[in-house]
Amino acid sequence: MGNSFMSILILGLVILLAGHSVQMAPALHASLQQKFGRNIYRGLYSVVAVIGVALVIDGFGRYRADGMIPVWDSPTGMKHLNLLLMLFAFIALIASQLPRGYIKARLKHPMLVGLKAWALGHLLANGDLGSIILFGSILAWAVVNRISFRWRPVGAEPPAPRVFGDVLSVGIGVIAYVAMLYLHPILIGVSVFG
Repeated sequence: MGNSFMSILILGLVILLAGHSVQMAPALHASLQQKFGRNIYRGLYSVVAVIGVALVIDGFGRYRADGMIPVWDSPTGMKHLNLLLMLFAFIALIASQLPRGYIKARLKHPMLVGLKAWALGHLLANGDLGSIILFGSILAWAVVNRISFRWRPVGAEPPAPRVFGDVLSVGIGVIAYVAMLYLHPILIGVSVFG
């Protein structure tokens, strides 16, 4: 059960995470941009990401449909914790895309923080092998990526934080979170309430 499509999931994760790992090697990242030009590099980067995401979605979906491989039974409390982590994850992910507020300033890399919260929450709430591979891999990648900022070049000084960025982040984050509570069964095929 579930084994036949695990290779598609793993291949998708390798492509997705390897493609996103190039930025952790500043010299390689700069070299590729110089070789291909910025726009072509971005296009190739996007194609690799889309292929990786498509394979992850396809592989994980087929794995779930074929029969998941249980490893442990996640306690009900972990599902509730996941709901709280998802609210935080949505706010952090939205903050990463909006003008700098105090949330963005404090988290420093809110996209990675949100991604880690998302992966950790889903890892705690799901005890099957496919979920452990999917969410564990993304969590590990996000941790390594965050650590890699220690040796990456520092960019320009960011603008001073403003409360407006936080108001937008929390407002849009809560709306997106509530929307996902209802859309999760439609988009993902799993109800968050049951």
